[in-house]
Amino acid sequence: MVTSSLTDTVSGHRPVSVGIVGLGHVGPHVANSLILQGIADELLLCDTNEDKLAAEVQDLNDSTVFAPHRVVVRNCHADYERLAACDVIVNSSGQVTLSAISRTGELFKAIDDVRSYVGRIAEAGFTGFWVNVANPCDVVTREIHRLSGLPANHVMGTGTVLDSARLRTVISLRTGLAPESIQAYMIGEHGNTQIAAWSSISIAGTLLSTLKSRKPYDLDAAEIESTAREGGYVSYHGKQCTEYAIGNAATRIVRAIVHDEHVVLSASVQLNGEYGETGLYISVPCVIDANGAGDIFELKLSAAESEGFKASCSTVKSNYAKLAPMPVEAARKTPVVIPRHRGDDRFE
Repeated sequence: MVTSSLTDTVSGHRPVSVGIVGLGHVGPHVANSLILQGIADELLLCDTNEDKLAAEVQDLNDSTVFAPHRVVVRNCHADYERLAACDVIVNSSGQVTLSAISRTGELFKAIDDVRSYVGRIAEAGFTGFWVNVANPCDVVTREIHRLSGLPANHVMGTGTVLDSARLRTVISLRTGLAPESIQAYMIGEHGNTQIAAWSSISIAGTLLSTLKSRKPYDLDAAEIESTAREGGYVSYHGKQCTEYAIGNAATRIVRAIVHDEHVVLSASVQLNGEYGETGLYISVPCVIDANGAGDIFELKLSAAESEGFKASCSTVKSNYAKLAPMPVEAARKTPVVIPRHRGDDRFE
């Protein structure tokens, strides 16, 4: 872990500093969750919308009175280099309205955003961890890794951490069991091609598939998977955003890193031969601790699940191909000049 910009104030306690880039909607929820769960000691917030950022900093600082311990919230505007001493940076920059139909709708906007500051933060000496929320999560996470110059284990995305929670929630509601008693993962892209690793879902060490002859475990696998996959769009349809769950998903990863939890989550991480893929960021169960993303677990997938996972990987790769080339060196210059992407109708 890097040295925090704070000075130790309590014997035996090393303060935790977390940066958040993008305070439009999800960013403030991540900040609030970090405060209320007592995870961070210092929050450094960046956004180009000065009025919105000032409002969030004011509101969050006021709310720290009710937190488990004192947290300092700092307004860093677009001075991204100030985040270089953070332990973890959460990227939540994007434009949710572009995701109304598909999570890939934010592709060019989100990529342009990270190209404008990740290199600058790297140039300022950042050696901590990136947790990406922005969609399409797997593509943006890979770009952050490329521009940051950090080892792959230092960069991860929320990916299907949230979708796996949705899957467990649906099964919980159908069976009456607590979600904590259910081991279940959505894997693949954080998008329409993600799949439920149904053949690996278990309860108390017993595969759910072996319980299907008994009520209430006689579940419709296709219906459960679809409900979990579409959960985000249910939220978006009613309030034009998702907020609480994704904010807590990002916070869960930050907590796992700064508390060295060795927890297994289905986050977006780089594959290096696992599942037959290399150099690809996509969501699979992996260990997350003080070293970032660690051991990857290869689930025993059915033939249909393997085919679905491969198709999901292909979708992510096709989105990579849409991006305009940008040298790492170009992202570290000031000002950063963003290249145009093929098919980006914002420039038409």
